[in-house]
Amino acid sequence: MTKHDEGRRAFLVGTAIGAGAAASVALVPDALAKEHRHHDAAANAPAADHMADHMADHVADNAMAGMGGRHGAFFNDDDSRTIAAFTERLMPGAPGKPGATDAGVLNYIDLALAGPYADDQYFYRCGVAQLDAHCTQTYGKPFRNLTAVQQDETIAALEQGKAPAFVWPTAQAFFNAVHKHTMEGLFADPIYGGNKDFAGWRLVGFPGAQPEFTPEDMQSKEAFTREPIIGLQARAKSVKG
Repeated sequence: MTKHDEGRRAFLVGTAIGAGAAASVALVPDALAKEHRHHDAAANAPAADHMADHMADHVADNAMAGMGGRHGAFFNDDDSRTIAAFTERLMPGAPGKPGATDAGVLNYIDLALAGPYADDQYFYRCGVAQLDAHCTQTYGKPFRNLTAVQQDETIAALEQGKAPAFVWPTAQAFFNAVHKHTMEGLFADPIYGGNKDFAGWRLVGFPGAQPEFTPEDMQSKEAFTREPIIGLQARAKSVKG
C-alpha cells in the first residue's frame, strides 16, 4: 500500500471516529431506517496500461462477486465497475486491511439506489456519464480503465471542482455524494448491504448491537473487542427467539 493510500484510509477512518459515526451508527441514512502521488512516464506505457486495466477489472470483478456475480439491482456492469473503482480509491484495501470492495460498498450503494435512494438514480446516471466524459477527454479512457494514479487525479479534480465536463450534478456534488455513500457502506449496519463481515466496524473497534455493556466496558477508553460483533439482523433474531 502506498503512502497515499495509507493517508486516504487513515483520513476516512479518522473522520468516522471523530464524528462518532461508527459508535452511533449515525451514518445509516434516514431513508434506510430511515483523498496525489505523481507517476513516472512508465505509467503511460502500453504494458503499464494493460496491467492497470487488469487490476481495475480485478477490483470490479471482486466487487461484483459480492453481489453474486450478477447485474446490480440498479447499476449495469460498466457502472458497477466505475463505482467499485471509485469507492476503492476512496478507501483502498491492503492485505489484512479491508477496503471498500471487501466491505461490499458497491452492493450497499446499488441496493440503496434501487430502493430508498431511488430519487438519486438520475443524479448517479448523469454523474457517471460526466465522469467518463471527463476521463475520456483527459486520458482517452473511462474512469474504470484508468490507472490507480489517474483515478486519484480524477477524484482530486472532482473534489476541487476542476472537471469542466460536469454540468449537473457538479463535480463536487458528485464527489460528495459518492464519498458520503462510501462512508455509509463502510460503517452502517450490514443489514443494509455493506460493512460485509463487519469490516468497517472492526476498523474502528465498534462492537455493534451488543445486548449489554458492563460498567467496565462503559469506562474503558480502549476499542471494544469482545466477540461476537452483533448486527441488527442477528439482534432481531435473538429477540424473536
